[in-house]
Amino acid sequence: MKLLLITTVLILAQAKTTQDGVYSAAQATRGEALYGDKCSSCHGPDLTGDGQAPSLTGKDFQTGWNDQTLGDLFDRISTTMPADAPGSLKPAEVADVIAFILKKDAMPAGDTELAPDVSALKTIKLVAPKP
Repeated sequence: MKLLLITTVLILAQAKTTQDGVYSAAQATRGEALYGDKCSSCHGPDLTGDGQAPSLTGKDFQTGWNDQTLGDLFDRISTTMPADAPGSLKPAEVADVIAFILKKDAMPAGDTELAPDVSALKTIKLVAPKP
Protein backbone atom coordinates (compact mmCIF):
# COMPACT_ATOMS: atom_id res chain seq x y z
CA MET A 1 0.00 0.00 0.00
CA LYS A 2 2.81 2.38 0.90
CA LEU A 3 4.59 1.74 -2.42
CA LEU A 4 1.36 2.38 -4.34
CA LEU A 5 0.90 5.72 -2.57
CA ILE A 6 4.48 6.78 -3.28
CA THR A 7 4.15 5.77 -6.94
CA THR A 8 0.87 7.68 -7.26
CA VAL A 9 2.39 10.81 -5.72
CA LEU A 10 5.40 10.61 -8.07
CA ILE A 11 3.18 10.18 -11.12
CA LEU A 12 1.01 13.14 -10.11
CA ALA A 13 4.08 15.28 -9.43
CA GLN A 14 5.44 14.52 -12.91
CA ALA A 15 2.16 15.04 -14.77
CA LYS A 16 2.17 17.82 -17.33
CA THR A 17 -0.57 19.71 -19.09
CA THR A 18 -0.79 21.41 -22.45
CA GLN A 19 -0.23 24.68 -20.60
CA ASP A 20 3.37 23.61 -19.88
CA GLY A 21 4.75 24.15 -23.40
CA VAL A 22 4.84 20.49 -24.40
CA TYR A 23 5.50 20.95 -28.15
CA SER A 24 7.90 23.06 -30.16
CA ALA A 25 7.11 25.77 -32.69
CA ALA A 26 9.07 23.85 -35.35
CA GLN A 27 6.97 20.76 -34.68
CA ALA A 28 3.76 22.77 -35.04
CA THR A 29 5.02 24.13 -38.36
CA ARG A 30 5.62 20.59 -39.64
CA GLY A 31 2.18 19.65 -38.34
CA GLU A 32 0.57 22.54 -40.20
CA ALA A 33 1.92 21.23 -43.52
CA LEU A 34 0.71 17.70 -42.72
CA TYR A 35 -2.66 19.01 -41.60
CA GLY A 36 -3.07 20.90 -44.87
CA ASP A 37 -2.28 17.76 -46.85
CA LYS A 38 -4.04 15.07 -44.79
CA CYS A 39 -6.73 16.70 -42.62
CA SER A 40 -8.01 20.00 -44.00
CA SER A 41 -10.28 18.46 -46.64
CA CYS A 42 -12.56 17.23 -43.83
CA HIS A 43 -11.74 19.44 -40.83
CA GLY A 44 -11.38 22.61 -42.90
CA PRO A 45 -8.36 24.82 -43.48
CA ASP A 46 -9.15 26.71 -40.26
CA LEU A 47 -9.77 23.51 -38.18
CA THR A 48 -13.46 24.39 -37.65
CA GLY A 49 -14.87 21.21 -39.17
CA ASP A 50 -17.36 20.85 -41.97
CA GLY A 51 -20.50 19.55 -40.27
CA GLN A 52 -19.50 15.89 -40.47
CA ALA A 53 -15.92 16.24 -39.24
CA PRO A 54 -15.65 17.88 -35.82
CA SER A 55 -13.88 21.12 -35.09
CA LEU A 56 -10.32 20.78 -33.83
CA THR A 57 -10.20 24.26 -32.37
CA GLY A 58 -12.19 26.47 -30.06
CA LYS A 59 -14.65 25.82 -27.28
CA ASP A 60 -16.22 22.62 -28.65
CA PHE A 61 -12.87 20.91 -29.15
CA GLN A 62 -11.45 22.15 -25.86
CA THR A 63 -14.55 21.15 -23.89
CA GLY A 64 -14.67 17.73 -25.52
CA TRP A 65 -11.01 16.94 -24.89
CA ASN A 66 -10.41 18.89 -21.66
CA ASP A 67 -8.78 16.72 -18.98
CA GLN A 68 -8.18 13.85 -21.41
CA THR A 69 -4.61 13.00 -22.26
CA LEU A 70 -2.71 13.73 -25.42
CA GLY A 71 -2.24 9.96 -25.52
CA ASP A 72 -6.01 9.62 -25.98
CA LEU A 73 -5.94 12.14 -28.83
CA PHE A 74 -2.89 10.41 -30.33
CA ASP A 75 -4.75 7.07 -30.21
CA ARG A 76 -7.83 8.55 -31.89
CA ILE A 77 -5.86 10.18 -34.70
CA SER A 78 -3.54 7.18 -35.15
CA THR A 79 -6.30 4.65 -35.54
CA THR A 80 -9.08 6.58 -37.28
CA MET A 81 -7.47 9.33 -39.35
CA PRO A 82 -7.37 10.37 -42.05
CA ALA A 83 -10.88 9.15 -42.80
CA ASP A 84 -9.92 7.97 -46.29
CA ALA A 85 -6.84 6.06 -45.04
CA PRO A 86 -7.17 5.29 -41.30
CA GLY A 87 -3.92 4.39 -39.58
CA SER A 88 -1.74 5.61 -42.42
CA LEU A 89 -0.01 8.41 -40.50
CA LYS A 90 3.34 7.60 -38.93
CA PRO A 91 3.62 8.22 -35.16
CA ALA A 92 5.88 11.26 -35.70
CA GLU A 93 3.33 12.72 -38.13
CA VAL A 94 0.52 12.28 -35.60
CA ALA A 95 2.60 14.06 -32.95
CA ASP A 96 3.31 16.90 -35.39
CA VAL A 97 -0.39 17.30 -36.24
CA ILE A 98 -1.25 17.37 -32.53
CA ALA A 99 1.38 20.09 -32.04
CA PHE A 100 -0.31 22.14 -34.78
CA ILE A 101 -3.74 21.62 -33.18
CA LEU A 102 -2.36 22.75 -29.81
CA LYS A 103 -0.86 25.85 -31.42
CA LYS A 104 -4.17 26.75 -33.08
CA ASP A 105 -5.90 26.27 -29.72
CA ALA A 106 -3.60 28.83 -28.09
CA MET A 107 -1.61 26.31 -26.07
CA PRO A 108 1.91 27.61 -25.47
CA ALA A 109 4.89 26.18 -27.32
CA GLY A 110 8.02 25.12 -25.48
CA ASP A 111 11.53 23.93 -26.22
CA THR A 112 10.88 20.21 -26.61
CA GLU A 113 8.80 18.28 -29.09
CA LEU A 114 5.91 16.00 -28.31
CA ALA A 115 7.13 12.44 -28.29
CA PRO A 116 5.58 10.23 -30.96
CA ASP A 117 4.79 7.70 -28.23
CA VAL A 118 1.35 7.07 -26.78
CA SER A 119 2.75 6.09 -23.35
CA ALA A 120 4.64 9.37 -23.00
CA LEU A 121 1.63 11.34 -24.23
CA LYS A 122 -0.63 9.65 -21.65
CA THR A 123 1.21 11.73 -19.03
CA ILE A 124 0.09 15.04 -20.59
CA LYS A 125 -3.44 16.30 -19.98
CA LEU A 126 -5.16 18.62 -22.39
CA VAL A 127 -6.13 21.68 -20.38
CA ALA A 128 -7.91 24.50 -22.17
CA PRO A 129 -6.44 27.98 -21.83
CA LYS A 130 -8.09 30.29 -19.32
CA PRO A 131 -10.34 32.86 -21.00
